[in-house]
Amino acid sequence: MRNLVVALAVSLDGFIEGPHGEYDWCFTDQDYGLHEFFLRIDAVFIGRKSYEVAREYRDHNGRLVPGMPPVTEYVFSSTLQSANEGAVIIATDAVAEVRKIKALPGKDIWLYGGAVLTNALLREGLVDEIWMAVHPILLGSGKPLFEPRSQRIGLTLLENKTYETGLVSLRYKVNNHGL
Repeated sequence: MRNLVVALAVSLDGFIEGPHGEYDWCFTDQDYGLHEFFLRIDAVFIGRKSYEVAREYRDHNGRLVPGMPPVTEYVFSSTLQSANEGAVIIATDAVAEVRKIKALPGKDIWLYGGAVLTNALLREGLVDEIWMAVHPILLGSGKPLFEPRSQRIGLTLLENKTYETGLVSLRYKVNNHGL
């Protein structure tokens, strides 16, 4: 079974976007472990809003993320009519589709973006790992990574790394749901 890995940048106060959708606060001055991570994945899950932002970036820069190898993109949206060549749009029963894709042979899957998608898959127990690049900034408001939940989710620290810039990389295994 393939692992589903939420991997993203987050502010110290838990936001993945600023109050106006901005992400200009994210460090891009070095690799921060992405090259090694890219060796682990061959597919990306992405929500519609994140996909539209990423598609605009790709149109101007050639790739979703600099240095990322070719991967299969799965876009989760009930409203998106078209996607880039090779991308798969998942419009119905996302949970069942994620279970099927995770069962296919292959490398790990990167849950690239979408707080709604991330939280939906966490609720269903489908996220195996969370890797956060915690940036040394307090945004004060914006889009939070995690929604309020009624049950705890246990985590085990797999790796941590501190960079000279103040960024802290934290990688956790998701142990269980509903402690």
